[in-house]
Amino acid sequence: MRISIVVPALDEAREIVAALTPLQPLRAAGHEVIVVDGGSADATLALAAPLADRAFVAAKGRAPQMNAGAAAATNDVLLFLHADSRLPAAGVAALLRELPRSGRRWGRFDVAIAGRPAILALVAAMMNARSRLTGIATGDQGLFVERALFAAVGGYPEQPLMEDIELSRRLKQAAGRPLCLRERVVTSGRRWERRGPWRTIVAMWRWRLAYWRGADPGRLAAEYDAALRPAPVVLQIFAKNPMPGHVKTRLANAIGTKEAAALYTRFVEMTLATAVAARAAGIVDHVELWCAPDIDAPAFAAWSERFGVALKAQSGKDLGARMRSALGTVIDRGSRAILIGTDCPALDVQYLAQAVAALDAHDAVFGPVEDGGYVLVGLARRVEVFSGIPWSTPDTMAATRAQLISQGSTWQELPLLWDVDEPTDLLRWEALADRAPCVPASSPATAA
Repeated sequence: MRISIVVPALDEAREIVAALTPLQPLRAAGHEVIVVDGGSADATLALAAPLADRAFVAAKGRAPQMNAGAAAATNDVLLFLHADSRLPAAGVAALLRELPRSGRRWGRFDVAIAGRPAILALVAAMMNARSRLTGIATGDQGLFVERALFAAVGGYPEQPLMEDIELSRRLKQAAGRPLCLRERVVTSGRRWERRGPWRTIVAMWRWRLAYWRGADPGRLAAEYDAALRPAPVVLQIFAKNPMPGHVKTRLANAIGTKEAAALYTRFVEMTLATAVAARAAGIVDHVELWCAPDIDAPAFAAWSERFGVALKAQSGKDLGARMRSALGTVIDRGSRAILIGTDCPALDVQYLAQAVAALDAHDAVFGPVEDGGYVLVGLARRVEVFSGIPWSTPDTMAATRAQLISQGSTWQELPLLWDVDEPTDLLRWEALADRAPCVPASSPATAA
């Protein structure tokens, strides 16, 4: 028995690679992964294609997308997996073992909700208990069904909300109660985090009650989308005026001040190219270049025009104060903030996508580097972690962790990277086999 995993997606460039990567061993074992995009405005489809057996666009809407995926499937059992959910490691093995043994023809997994509030564990437990009691499954639980039975009940009803509830009712009527597996699909708690868990619980029950009383699913879907729309993400880049003798001073001792300034210029432009690529892919919403020591340098104006980014002035007497000020400015206007430097050539679009995804479930995210600091910090809310930190030392990240722990904040650390500060780092960068310049080496900024 083989399984076709159908993943509906819409504007999921921030999540799709993380969702599909764990499924690759299943593909190698003969199972099938089908991604159905609903016409994303970002790079979801391009990112998904190398990680799926089929990836294509269908009419927008979770129900029509899943129906299109089912129509394209070739295996006997369909498993519908949301793009922000992760299958348990033993999930498919349990499905293959228990479905024929149970005599059931459809079912679902238990669910766990990833996120900071402790109440989410209770929410998941209540969802699982309710499902066992009623025989109704939700899409977050990873619904699976024999392909022939799915076709016999007409597939998902093409309604914009509660399509999983309606399909469960049809399957229960046609084939009896579902197989309920204890293995847990882990789904993102981002919708619970955005509005607060209690407000979301109340809203979900209100929408569900309204649906059972016959409310128009289209109206409910519009309310749902408006209520759970994510906060925008602003990518902030800290940069200095690339004047010889003022940037890359440790490297300048080995290669000269002019060469160090030209190298710094190139790193800034590579970082800006990565940032605008992330913006074009829909991973971040806005890009800002935060300038020091002043905003009026010709280099900054040239970069702003060339890359289409807003200029902002750094303020504060030390690095911590400048970071706090910049990040707080974005948080206070209702957005999420990610702040990066310009010294890390390994920081790419996918790394930024991982950072944004981490902010769906955590207060903060960090991109640690080998020298003990970090090249990326992101905040979903105000978190005080910038006071009393020994900057530019091997203890920077460790001291930051201690601050986070002391105030009960949650955070995620991304894979360890390295930045270019010493001559040995420069050799390491030059040795990267796949390194290719994002922009020409010369630029108007080098004249600053």
